[in-house]
Amino acid sequence: MTRHEGELDRLLTADVESAFPTQLRQQWNAHVATERAVIGRQGIFSPRLHPFGYELAFRTPDALSGVDAAKWTDLQHERATSAVLRATFGRADVDEVGHGRWLFVRCPRAFLTGALPLPDRPDRLVVEIPAATRIDEEILQGVRRLREIGFRVAMSGFVSRPDQRMLLPQADFVKIDARDLDIEGEPVVELARSHGALLVAEFVETSTELRGSRQLGFDLYQGNLLERCLLLDRTASPLVGPDHDNIGRLI
Repeated sequence: MTRHEGELDRLLTADVESAFPTQLRQQWNAHVATERAVIGRQGIFSPRLHPFGYELAFRTPDALSGVDAAKWTDLQHERATSAVLRATFGRADVDEVGHGRWLFVRCPRAFLTGALPLPDRPDRLVVEIPAATRIDEEILQGVRRLREIGFRVAMSGFVSRPDQRMLLPQADFVKIDARDLDIEGEPVVELARSHGALLVAEFVETSTELRGSRQLGFDLYQGNLLERCLLLDRTASPLVGPDHDNIGRLI
């Protein structure tokens, strides 16, 4: 992105912001200030099992509520991601969440293409592309733009689909399901690391899966064997602006 393009983006954003009626803006701010801000957090670990980063996920305020994300619409996925980003980066003391480490958030298509905003935190946020995302030219262009402004990019659920292979040159992290390593095997692992990405064995559920992924030379590990997803309640953390205004207002 050129300096001119960046300035144009800022001007367009300002125009959109100014178009919101004052009353609507006040209602939105009141909603954000009072909403329950609960997220799930699971560690991503080094080979020595030291924390490297955390994956953040949407959770309902009531931990007992069942959420079947597989049945969600695109809009529901976008709202969930927006809630995670607001709870994490739209409130103070982000290090209460990440302890200075990378924070991985799965972002649906609208966030990848720029149709919906991301917080300006490339120093902490890793933009993770969900496994179900079909990679096309619009996604590729969006990911290139994100990397140009400093974001790291992770690709989850890599199984060597042709469209996934197109994204490998842009990926800083590639995640492979540890439960499928006996099927995917070494060729997929070698392909995933062919452009220099760090490899993450995800969904590590058993000691056998951990041992197998270590033998294949994975760089990082994530799964319930190492740490179950923890609930973090960020409701008491004060809002910080202006990101809490921008993240997700349009969703």
